[in-house]
Formats: sequence, C-alpha cells, structure tokens
Amino acid sequence: MAEQLHQGDIIKLDKIKHPVLVVSKDFFNASGEIIGCPIFDNSIEGPLHILISTDETTGCVQCEKLALLDLKVRGYKKIDTLSIAAMINIVDAIQGIFEYI
Repeated sequence: MAEQLHQGDIIKLDKIKHPVLVVSKDFFNASGEIIGCPIFDNSIEGPLHILISTDETTGCVQCEKLALLDLKVRGYKKIDTLSIAAMINIVDAIQGIFEYI
C-alpha cells in the first residue's frame, strides 16, 4: 500500500506532465483519493495562480483547477512538501472561490 499523502505534499502523477499540490486535508486523503491543483512553471502569477518555490518545484499553483484524483488507480510519487505559510495562502485562494457574495 502506498504512503498516505498529506495536505501540502507535491506529487508527480504517471502520465501527467505537471506536478500536483495536495490541497485536501489528511482525513480526506486517507480514503486513497485527494483533491489537488496543478503547478505550472509557465503561468503568470495572479489571485488564483499562487507562485511557489521549493527545492524540487517552482511555478504557479492554479487554484481554480481543483481535481479529485483517485490514487488507487494512478501511479504517483511524492516529490516535495510545501510550507504551512504557503499552504495558507493557497487554501485562502481556494476558499475565496466558494465564498458568498
């Protein structure tokens, strides 16, 4: 069984060009599914495109491109972890998509 992923982990999925940031919380990830956002290295920073830089990954997390990914049927590898401070900015941007008025 693959290791459980945590919110803030950055993964590389088989057959997907861009890395993915795990944005779902750990209790959700325990199901073997995650909610993730792609990280594009050729994107322009903006309100929903949050620039990140780690040892392994630099680019913009595209917060509007949330995707449910079933890791039980996909190959993946954890490549890095994002700082808590950076995760707060990203989660705030995602929450902003769903706020009332």
